[in-house]
Amino acid sequence: MDWALFFAALVSATLFPGGSEALLLYKLHAGGAPLLLLLTATAGNVLGSLITYAMGRLGNAALHRDTVSRWLRMSAASVARAEAWFKRYGKAALLFAWLPVVGDPLCLVAGLLRFPLLIFLLLVTLGKLVRYGFLIWVFF
Repeated sequence: MDWALFFAALVSATLFPGGSEALLLYKLHAGGAPLLLLLTATAGNVLGSLITYAMGRLGNAALHRDTVSRWLRMSAASVARAEAWFKRYGKAALLFAWLPVVGDPLCLVAGLLRFPLLIFLLLVTLGKLVRYGFLIWVFF
């Protein structure tokens, strides 16, 4: 396993800034096995999204406390609207958890709203696997 690629993919899927695509393409160009690189990058990226999901899951109780809602400047109505939006579009949106800027908050919201973990993992993994697979297919 390529640990540098794994950790680059992991960090890039958390709330920290980062990117793993350039490293993936470099490793591919340097002669790395495409399937192994695909699986390594996907595994690291999914684990990073799972960490973000867990942060949201652990923060669920805090979100619904009045003091935290005031600190976040979110009324109970705003939280209810976000929950309704996610219930309507959340499944499909999780396929795009790899997108910059919106992907990490999607994972966080999924955890906050206690979206089922197994469905979360399946959708996020599928989206990230397709994204890395597409990059390998285009540039290999």
